[in-house]
Amino acid sequence: MEEISKKKDSPASCRIHVGTSGYAYAEWVDAGFYPAGTKSNQMLPLYAKQFSITELNYTWYRMPEPETIERQRQQAGSGFLFTAKLIRTLTHEIDPEKWQKEALRYREGMAPLLQSKQLSAVLIQLPPSFARTQVNRTHLSLLLDSLDGLPLAVEFRHRSWAVDRVFDELERRQVCLVSVDEPDLPGLFPALDVVTCPDLFYVRFHGRNDRGWRSGNMQKQFDYCYSDDQLREWIEKRIIPMSSRAGKGVIFFNNHVRAQAAGNSLQLCRLLSKEGLESG
Repeated sequence: MEEISKKKDSPASCRIHVGTSGYAYAEWVDAGFYPAGTKSNQMLPLYAKQFSITELNYTWYRMPEPETIERQRQQAGSGFLFTAKLIRTLTHEIDPEKWQKEALRYREGMAPLLQSKQLSAVLIQLPPSFARTQVNRTHLSLLLDSLDGLPLAVEFRHRSWAVDRVFDELERRQVCLVSVDEPDLPGLFPALDVVTCPDLFYVRFHGRNDRGWRSGNMQKQFDYCYSDDQLREWIEKRIIPMSSRAGKGVIFFNNHVRAQAAGNSLQLCRLLSKEGLESG
């Protein structure tokens, strides 16, 4: 494997936005994050009272429509920020004959957030099976070309992409490499502090439930709660170095079971404040 390099630190003023991957979970009512009786279409305004950003999950499952995106934008308010997962037909279920038209439709769906400057990034979430082969390298290159003009972030799951050559190409394209916290299992992408875009660093906390990840059951996979010590280690080893090299940071917790993501997000905000880092 090629050597992984770290970019040199340089002073920068970096605002860090912390939130959760998705916000419309029925179980969050039972967990007490939302008031009893809260419906899914009432959750975003309540969520926006506590957080300044969210990562849209549903855009992975179905194509975003401009009308729906605009309605969510208005519900959250003009100061609220979004990132959005790229639809799965461009990353997981690729049809060589259709994917480029799908990319165009996705761009059209995101237009309201792009125009209002509330779109921090489009998350290109790649599956663990997406190894660094010639075929996959070509697809990713064409995909990045088709989405050019959108703020892009790439999350690799396969360890073969953790090489300087990949980081250099992302930097050339001004595409953000996503840093991940996940179980230390063979083949998974490692936790890094590499910054490839001066405008943004992006972190996703998936939890460290090894047994859950092996099970393939999403409720078990994302059933995890981070400790203060684990989050402090991330702040010291990765978040502080990354914040010195980017103009803005976005951090999301994906351990959504029993609203643990929301609790850990608030917990991280408190810890960041103690370090003198501006977060929300």
